[in-house]
Amino acid sequence: MSFHTPFAAACADFMARATDLPAASFAVDAPPRREMGDFAVGCFAAAKAQGKNPAVVAAEIVAKFAPTDLLASATAAGPFVNFQLQRGPVFAYCVERAAAGTLLPQPGADQTICIDYSSPNISKHLAFHHIRSTVIGHALAQIFRGLGYRVIGINHLGDWGTTHGMLIAAFKKWGAPEPIDVTALNALYVRFRDEMKTNPDLENEGRAWFKKLEDGDAEARALWQKFRDVSWAEFETVYAMLGIKFDEIRGESAYEPDMPRVMAELRDKGMVTESQGAQVVELDGEKTPMLLVTKDGTTLYATRDIAAAQYRWNTYHFARSLYVVDRGQALHFRQLWKALAKAGYAWSSKCEHVPFGLVRIGGKKTSTRGGNVVLLKDVFNEASDEIAERIQASVQNNDRTSEVTDIAGTAQKVGIGAVMFANLMSQREKDVDFDWEKVMATDGDSGVYLQYAHARCASILRKAGSDGHANADLSKLTQPGEWALARRILDYGDMAVRAGNNCEPHVICHYLLELAGDFSRFYTAGNGDATLRVLCEDGHTRAARLALTEATKTVLAHGMALLGLQAVEAV
Repeated sequence: MSFHTPFAAACADFMARATDLPAASFAVDAPPRREMGDFAVGCFAAAKAQGKNPAVVAAEIVAKFAPTDLLASATAAGPFVNFQLQRGPVFAYCVERAAAGTLLPQPGADQTICIDYSSPNISKHLAFHHIRSTVIGHALAQIFRGLGYRVIGINHLGDWGTTHGMLIAAFKKWGAPEPIDVTALNALYVRFRDEMKTNPDLENEGRAWFKKLEDGDAEARALWQKFRDVSWAEFETVYAMLGIKFDEIRGESAYEPDMPRVMAELRDKGMVTESQGAQVVELDGEKTPMLLVTKDGTTLYATRDIAAAQYRWNTYHFARSLYVVDRGQALHFRQLWKALAKAGYAWSSKCEHVPFGLVRIGGKKTSTRGGNVVLLKDVFNEASDEIAERIQASVQNNDRTSEVTDIAGTAQKVGIGAVMFANLMSQREKDVDFDWEKVMATDGDSGVYLQYAHARCASILRKAGSDGHANADLSKLTQPGEWALARRILDYGDMAVRAGNNCEPHVICHYLLELAGDFSRFYTAGNGDATLRVLCEDGHTRAARLALTEATKTVLAHGMALLGLQAVEAV
């Protein structure tokens, strides 16, 4: 087990000395209530080794405790030993690490993680239902980069398959207005699907054009490339709004040349059988086989996913390869991992499906197949416009000069960040009901609330000017609210590691909300007592509180950046 602060390590080291067990035998966690202590360590491993009751072992361990530079006290609570930390070193550690920008441990040094996310289909809009894969994947990429990993963010475009043959067939039948755009392409696709209901032969036309595409037909390839270029140009505008840049943009089509080789390898390994004219792989524990090639000879995305997985391993030798794809694809990925393992690829155990729930607006799912979509860029623009109106109204209503120097830029950061946060704050596999009022709320569990907390820190620091708080006497921090804030800051590295290990950005979301709440209580304590104000009369206390405010601001901004949000200095 790794301990991400010297304080957690000190707890484990004491337990190791008291029991003659390795420090790695002990898990250092937070107790269920803060008043119980700063860290809690279970005595179960020691009790098992000694053949004693865990509560008895905890009492014996506590009897051996003496204060150290980092640990102030230890008490037994049933089978746990609860530790109180020395406060001075904690304040110093939090302030110094924030100032140095060394906020997170680096467990990922010299390791690579591939993250496949967003991955829209070309010739369709980047619609609101794409937001979960996009923002979850981007947040994971930022979290892992923060933890020292080399991250390869991959946009695996859906640019191959029968649907693209259908679109070519539709274009050949009905054409499209120039200059062609994604709206026109999507309208063609929807029309084709609608007419298939009364003219089933159209499906065969679509399949025939996809077969031409696979066979390298010049006309089919030229149209497909045009549709792909038009689609990517639109996608890029949305990704720019989110601040997302992919390390690799490599769609399904990139693996089309590998299909003969992949099929030959699987046949050589005795894995391919025929079923109703199609070629499949039978897998243990699966009721249905994994389909590789249809009876008309066209390949499927499962075959291309095998080639893509091979490519990623051969190119990057990843420690983990993550696929951020909705939970509806669980069967596909389960079969894919089984097929890779059956083929003898030991690295298949490093591949992981990162599933997520649906996002719903007004209780309804969005779908491009029916043509009724909510565009992602439209939601972002609406959110930005609402924040801009709030900023302008605030200035007018209070008859004051706003601290915001760029209303449009600030509104875009806050508005887009609010929408992103709303799609990250739930546990990943839960469905998200998008409630506009909650998303845009200035209090409660919202991204806007975090932005206000960060902007409040920035405003206090601006008002203070150059108060010399970089060299503050932190022994002046003696209030409960100050300690609660520092103790929360100390947890940041652990929360980031937990978020990465479990691929759960919501861990960071809830941590930041708790940090913002602690800061609010710290700041508002001065409303009824001037001596508790950050900008109090006593210069030394003021400097110490400003140093803590600076550290809080740094962690808030850093944490929001891990989620893909851009912190603002005023709002």
